[in-house]
Amino acid sequence: MIDTDWRRDRIGSAHRGENPTVIRRLDAGFAAIGDRQFLPGYSVLLTDDPAVTRLSDLPRPRRLAYLTDTERLAEAVERACARLDPAFRRVNIEILGNTDPYLHAHVWPRYDWEPADLVRLPVWRYGEEEYWRGERHALAPPPRRAARRHRGGARPARRPGSRRPGRVSTRQSATSGSTWPARQRGAGSWPGLVQYSLAATISPSRTVQRETAR
Repeated sequence: MIDTDWRRDRIGSAHRGENPTVIRRLDAGFAAIGDRQFLPGYSVLLTDDPAVTRLSDLPRPRRLAYLTDTERLAEAVERACARLDPAFRRVNIEILGNTDPYLHAHVWPRYDWEPADLVRLPVWRYGEEEYWRGERHALAPPPRRAARRHRGGARPARRPGSRRPGRVSTRQSATSGSTWPARQRGAGSWPGLVQYSLAATISPSRTVQRETAR
């Protein structure tokens, strides 16, 4: 499993670039991969302030920014999952906070292949032991990178016809378990597609304002 240190301070580790589940920094929070992937594409929007425990703690402009980020993440998950799985139905959006007190929003994809007795119910009706506790649907460890050099200093030779893998930062290396293909962070994976969709939703005017402010 992934090292659990970052779980003790998810928001602080996200600010430090040490939370491996973070997909992208948004205006009012962090878009992150959900811990359990029995519904592939499950994502969470973490507030960027751990002292905020409910939506009403935020001043209205910041509150609207957080809700806008939630909508952006939900749409990105919807696009990614619809592209990768024709059985995708919709996303469910929830703000609860009954277990983890800091403000966070859940974005759950829902699929036609879900069990008939659960497909129309809230995700929390899934059996706790099988779906929420076991290893089967938990996040897998980040893949180990190959050493850049051999002991003698030479780079390992690539096989003819092989492709150089894309570069992935440490904070973008978390992968899900057996419910999704192994290529978790490539352009054809849902985290990669969500990240792409989130980047596409940044308007040119907002980008210009950010560049001007620097």
